[in-house]
Amino acid sequence: MSFRDTNQRVLIPVAQTVMILGIVALCQPWVEVLHRYGMTLTLIGLVSFMITTKIPASAPRGDE
Repeated sequence: MSFRDTNQRVLIPVAQTVMILGIVALCQPWVEVLHRYGMTLTLIGLVSFMITTKIPASAPRGDE
């Protein structure tokens, strides 16, 4: 498995999940630590998503 395959299968979904968790952490009022770091989580997820989506997917091979 190449880095490009790993990027498509693992890194992009992880970045999306971090963004979603950051938004959920901002919207919940019960745990102050989550609320405090919610914006940081959202920004980390957003930046990582922007970086990982710039890496193109692997070109399909003709023999497969």
